[in-house]
Amino acid sequence: RSTLFPYTTLFRSNEYKSYLRMGILHRLEVENFKSYKGYQVIGPFTKFAAIIGPNGAGKSNLMDAISFVLGDKTSNLRVRSLKDLIHGAVVGKAAANRAYVTAVYKEASGDETLFTRTIIGNGSEYRIDGKVLSPNEYQSKLESLGILIKAKNFLVFQGAVESIAMKTPKERTDLFEQISRSDELREDYEHLKEEMIKAQEDTNFSYHKRKGIAAEKREARAEKEEADKFQSLTKDLNDARLEFQLFKLFHTDRKINGLKDELSSINKQLHSENRKKDKVETELKKKKAEIAKVQREQQVLDKNVKSKEVELNLKRPKYIKTKEKVAHLQKKVDNTKKQITKSEMAHDNHQIVVADLEKEFSEVQSMIEAYEQDNQESQEIELEDAQMSEYNSLKEKASQQTASLRQSLTKIQRQQQNDEESLEQNKQKKVDLELRQVQLNEQKTQLEERIAKLEQYINQNSQTVNKLKQDKDKLAAEIRIANQRYSEIQSSLEGVQSELRDAKVDKHESARNQRKAETLESMKRLFPGVYGRLIDLCEPVHRRYQIAITKVLGKNMDAIVVDTEQCGRDCIQYMKEQRSEPSTFIPLDTIQVKPTNEKLRNLGGSAKLIIDVIRYDPPQIKKALQYACGNSLVCDTMEEARKLCFSGAERHKAVALDGTLFSKSGIISGGASDIKRKAKRWDEKAVDGLKRSRDRYLDELKELNVIRRKEPELNNLTSQINGLETRLKYSKRDRDSSIDQTMAEYNKEASTIENELEDLQPVLDNLEKKIDERTEKVDEVQEKLNVVEDKVFKEFCKELGIDNIRQYEEKQLSKRQEKAKKRLEFANHQSKLQSQLDFERRRNTKGQVKKYQDQLIADEDALKELLEEEKHQLQSINETQERLQTAIEEREAFKSQTEETETELKEIRKILSEHIKEIAKVQKLINTQEVNLEQKRAERHGLLKTCKLDDIKLPLKHGSMEDIHNPVGTQASEMDTESATTDYESMSSQGAAKMFERESRIVLDYSALPRNLKEYVDLKDIEHQHEVYEKKIENMQNTLQRIIAPNMKAVEKLDSVKEKLQETTNEFETARKKAKKAKNDFEMIQKKRFDKFMNAFEHVSAKIDEIYKHLANSPSAQAFLGPENPEEPYLDGISYNCVAPGKRFRPMDNLSGGEKTVAALALLFAIHSYQPSPFFVLDEIDAALDNTNINRVARYIRKQTDDDFQCIIISLKEEFYTKADCLIGIYPEEDHCIVSKTLSLDLTKYQPGQVVEEDEDELAV
Repeated sequence: RSTLFPYTTLFRSNEYKSYLRMGILHRLEVENFKSYKGYQVIGPFTKFAAIIGPNGAGKSNLMDAISFVLGDKTSNLRVRSLKDLIHGAVVGKAAANRAYVTAVYKEASGDETLFTRTIIGNGSEYRIDGKVLSPNEYQSKLESLGILIKAKNFLVFQGAVESIAMKTPKERTDLFEQISRSDELREDYEHLKEEMIKAQEDTNFSYHKRKGIAAEKREARAEKEEADKFQSLTKDLNDARLEFQLFKLFHTDRKINGLKDELSSINKQLHSENRKKDKVETELKKKKAEIAKVQREQQVLDKNVKSKEVELNLKRPKYIKTKEKVAHLQKKVDNTKKQITKSEMAHDNHQIVVADLEKEFSEVQSMIEAYEQDNQESQEIELEDAQMSEYNSLKEKASQQTASLRQSLTKIQRQQQNDEESLEQNKQKKVDLELRQVQLNEQKTQLEERIAKLEQYINQNSQTVNKLKQDKDKLAAEIRIANQRYSEIQSSLEGVQSELRDAKVDKHESARNQRKAETLESMKRLFPGVYGRLIDLCEPVHRRYQIAITKVLGKNMDAIVVDTEQCGRDCIQYMKEQRSEPSTFIPLDTIQVKPTNEKLRNLGGSAKLIIDVIRYDPPQIKKALQYACGNSLVCDTMEEARKLCFSGAERHKAVALDGTLFSKSGIISGGASDIKRKAKRWDEKAVDGLKRSRDRYLDELKELNVIRRKEPELNNLTSQINGLETRLKYSKRDRDSSIDQTMAEYNKEASTIENELEDLQPVLDNLEKKIDERTEKVDEVQEKLNVVEDKVFKEFCKELGIDNIRQYEEKQLSKRQEKAKKRLEFANHQSKLQSQLDFERRRNTKGQVKKYQDQLIADEDALKELLEEEKHQLQSINETQERLQTAIEEREAFKSQTEETETELKEIRKILSEHIKEIAKVQKLINTQEVNLEQKRAERHGLLKTCKLDDIKLPLKHGSMEDIHNPVGTQASEMDTESATTDYESMSSQGAAKMFERESRIVLDYSALPRNLKEYVDLKDIEHQHEVYEKKIENMQNTLQRIIAPNMKAVEKLDSVKEKLQETTNEFETARKKAKKAKNDFEMIQKKRFDKFMNAFEHVSAKIDEIYKHLANSPSAQAFLGPENPEEPYLDGISYNCVAPGKRFRPMDNLSGGEKTVAALALLFAIHSYQPSPFFVLDEIDAALDNTNINRVARYIRKQTDDDFQCIIISLKEEFYTKADCLIGIYPEEDHCIVSKTLSLDLTKYQPGQVVEEDEDELAV
């Protein structure tokens, strides 16, 4: 029986005292707090206590009371101000002007501590054991017991469980900061971090400021030094440039004079070689005319051979067709002979069978006659006359008495006889039909064998035909494709030859270019690093850019691109050995290339980088193109090119589509006819491609002609296929006729016989049945007759000594019956023999033999004719082959004569080729010397023009600086290497000659040039001296460029900068020390905050999985925490995930309500284990749990309350609160507002399974 007991009873019980191993919340004393009117004691609370009651009774107000007494904020107590917590204040009827809540905390030793918070007006007062304390002192005392009001590690309100599980990672981090109390360091952390960043920024600013002033100091010192050097360097540079130009001009003039002398000598040698060549060419023309005549005769012989081959190819298919017909007919004759042999054998067998049947029929006839004669001789007289008369009298008497019976018996016997005759006839008919059935089966078997042979023959020939057709189709397809391709290639070849004729390649192809190409191919073969000439490796993306690209590339068009400088040197040595013309080489590993200015691609208008309108292959030669083109631009019009070159702040080298070039130096050169002629070389590249295409087409035509000559073979295959298909057609017709007609007739007759036999069997059965029935009836009638006759012949029988008259009559009757039976057997045998004899006589086996013999005669006559025709065709083919062989021999004989003539022609050509090579060598040498001379003149022109433009005063003996060619628009400014020769390249050859003649009048005075520099003869020494001068001048120019426009106030500026630098250095040191201190302070507070946070996090992270496994009651359950920022976890979120037992991983949002609650409880209990409070109050945490999870949670709480902490739960579910040690019941009473009352029940007195009766006045749980 359950009992209600007051607080004192429970407190004094032994069961309660056993729980007091550690401090617990023992009871609450409230007065006028919310729904608790007056003074009330709530408790005592055991280690595992449950608070129950209906909704609205005040259970949540009890949670507010615990929060209030432990110092929680007013905003968390569901009221606006503290005075609203007084009972009745909400409805304006406050029960008093003050209220308080006292929490009695009982230590394990039994000592009690009273924590009291009283509402006084709008404020509150804090007391411990009656002593008034400040809120901080009050909170410190609670914290010493493990009660953290900020973290609320002791209290879980209604509905807060699931929200804990669904907290965002950042909210979860805030919770851990509250638990670990690292949030207390947050303000210091943020403040020190800002100070550190600001100090670092100040330090960086001071550092960059000091760095800038130091740079100013260096600049000021450099300006002073440059101002001192400027004057002396300017003078030294002018002297060096003058001396360098004189040195180059001196050696250039000396080289020009030497080249003129060598060129005069070589021209004489060339004139001599040309006379020798003309003589050989005359002889060659005569030999060519002779060989042309021989070739025409050779063509006639070839045509004759070809016509004979065509004639032979036409005759062979006819011969093969005739031969096939002969083979077919021969096979047919052989088959006919075999059929005649078989037919004759069948006829002989047939005659023997007929003779045997006739003999057997005669024997049966003799046997019948002998039998009848024996019967006549054996007749005897049985009775005397008196006895016979008496017998007749008695017989007549008996007949009268049995007249009706005999009449009936006679009728029956007559019917019986008719049926017996019918039965015999039907049996005979059945025998005849079965015999015919056997004969039909034999005939069908023979026919099926013949059909099978025909099928085998048809299948074999069909396979042969199919194979021949495949060969024919394949060959026909090859010939068709070859003809089609032949026509296409002929058309393409005509187009290529037409284009070549238009280009006049064959007549005007330069022998010089051919020699260059041969030399280049040899170098490619000998030296792997040779790519080829630049013009062969690239091409314009469109024809309209040809002139512009030709203008920009200039002499580099024919430059040979190699991969290394060493490879280039090897090629030069090879060309010297071969006496080839000089060529320019561009080594990719050593050339200095200006980087492409990407801004030039975005200038707008039609301007493009010249390298962007050139298509090149392979990609490795891009560097060579960049070297040749630089940053040159191409424009559609000359006006646009002029603006790009002169209008902007920066000058650009630009060329118009018509070839007008605007250099950076201001030189303008137009697109002369010479440039247009050079531009046509891009088209010559296409011509080379046409020639290669022509050669490729000719080779392919030769291969196709081989396939096209297979047409006779195709005709032969067609003839074979036609012959086989004809034989197949007749064989199939024979087979179909045998199947559709003969076999059908056999089947029809066999079916008719089978039907007749089937119809005949029931007739036989019926007749036999009738005969049997009638026999019984005859026996009955006969028995009656016998009775009457026995009466009539009784005395007569005694007299004769017999039992009855029938013994006498039967003896006579049996003899008659025996005779009748014997006659019937003879008749049946005779009838059967007659039927067989008639059938055999109807078979015309002799006619079949005659048919095959007539067919054999006709086939042999046809075979004889075909053999004659085959012989005639074979003879014709042999004659044609003999004529063909004769024609071939004539052609071969004439061919040897032609080859002798061609050999003589080759010898003459060889001699001519040697003369041409010799002339080419001399011409090459002349061209080389002319090119070298022209290059030297152009070099002299460039040097003179450079001196004029750079205002270098040359010492002159004759002439003046005005004789130097100066294009219109050229300005005296700094000039690059390209512009030094641009005007020469753009001029026509006639204009260049006039320019060189005018400049030849200029004679320089080289007396100022040192003697040792004049004595240089070796080219390497001269080039070395050039490099020395260039390096020296370049160094001087670079030095001057760095100190152009020197600052004369550099000394004053240097002093000012020194003062600024000292001030800035002091500021930097101060900022650096401040930044170091700020960084140390921040790192200290950062470490402190990190340690606090991680102590809590690591503890909870290690504990939560174990707790979740206990709550889920499964080792497969998993729970884990993870910081998003491992370095500073308090700055970012903390992820929390659980894997429910038997389920795969899912985000927390996708868990069920019960799974979320269990996950939240695992987190709460894990957090609680870090800094455990002595008690834990949970408000309706079981709302989303099912019975299974409730039992698991209850078991876990029960286990924890036994050892670790006190747990107070508020629950409405019986499955949960029945597991507690005691129940605190809260029930409402009606007043002007709800008044909450409490009752306590100790559950430790009741064992599980006891039935307890309750009085009406007691609380039902």
